[in-house]
Amino acid sequence: MTKFNLVATAAMGLEAIVADELKVLGYETRTENGKVYFEGEERDIARTNLWLRVADRVKIVVGSFPARTFDQLFEGVKALPWEKIMPVDAEFPVTGKSVKSKLYSVPDCQSITKKAIVERMKKVHGRLGMLEETGPKFKIEVSILKDVATLTIDTSGAGLHKRGYRTEQGEAPLKETLAAALVYISKWTPNRPFVDPFCGSGTIALEAAMIGQNIAPGYNREFISEEWPFMKQEIWDEVRDEADQAANYDQPLQISGSDIDHRMVEIAKRNALEAGFGELIDFKQMQVLDFTTHAEDGVMIGNPPYGERIGEVEAIEQMISDIGHMMKAYPTWSVYMLSSMENFEELYGRRATKKRKLFNGFIRTDYYQFWGRKSQKK
Repeated sequence: MTKFNLVATAAMGLEAIVADELKVLGYETRTENGKVYFEGEERDIARTNLWLRVADRVKIVVGSFPARTFDQLFEGVKALPWEKIMPVDAEFPVTGKSVKSKLYSVPDCQSITKKAIVERMKKVHGRLGMLEETGPKFKIEVSILKDVATLTIDTSGAGLHKRGYRTEQGEAPLKETLAAALVYISKWTPNRPFVDPFCGSGTIALEAAMIGQNIAPGYNREFISEEWPFMKQEIWDEVRDEADQAANYDQPLQISGSDIDHRMVEIAKRNALEAGFGELIDFKQMQVLDFTTHAEDGVMIGNPPYGERIGEVEAIEQMISDIGHMMKAYPTWSVYMLSSMENFEELYGRRATKKRKLFNGFIRTDYYQFWGRKSQKK
């Protein structure tokens, strides 16, 4: 087994949740902006890809070194042990980024990185001429931050938010990774009722169901590293078998979602069927203010409209105010809303117990958390 330096990348504001996920899986972590570093072997690459709900990708860190000149970049890349990870016929596209660095031309950095890897592989394998890139794909990134170059290889392929259940989506879908984070932050447990009154294509409710039944988010998808020679098929089979055994498919769930748009409700139902929750999640067309319940200690999580279009803001402000008034009738319910409206608390009519800055794509939002009081249930 080989020991790898690994990094789970995350959206800004979600690093601590990814670190917690990794700690629960048994890894020691180190966190930086948008990145959580840990160590692992081949099996850990498979395991973290399968289980991380909030991370964007899992990457191998091949190496890091100062690079203020193109010569330094070339020699630094060439000195790294690429042949220990990639076969000689590997297809290896190189992407790049540069922030606050002397080497700011990303296309030049990419081509120099590619050239240096080719030189290294040719020398190690005693090849002349071009390398045939007919083998498995290894997506390499050269990232230069403050004149330090870091070289990584992506083990995930499609981003980890792609769970494989979303058949269709609406205009402004919430990423599955962010939806899972919203559920985690709420501390919801599957013995409590769960409602999303702005369900859209059903993402938050579906992520809650997967968390509630402890279903690995990557169970029904493939990863780019499954094609790599050193990532043996038995590793993946073993990790998937373990995930299957860890799932609690019999866990009852009280999860419902509603939306004013009947087309979105139909999409949510189809996505739930694809995810295997067709009978377990109740999706229906309804406006948020028609919500009623006899249940106690429930959790409501929503991503209401942000009011990007002219004339929408007043209607959304009124709706937030009405929700705040409506939920006074359900004091044991906790309400969690992701919104870009800076006056949300004022409109809702109550100070949030907590709020957390999060980014929904490039939109800066706050996650407003209004905790309910515990019921007197024995």
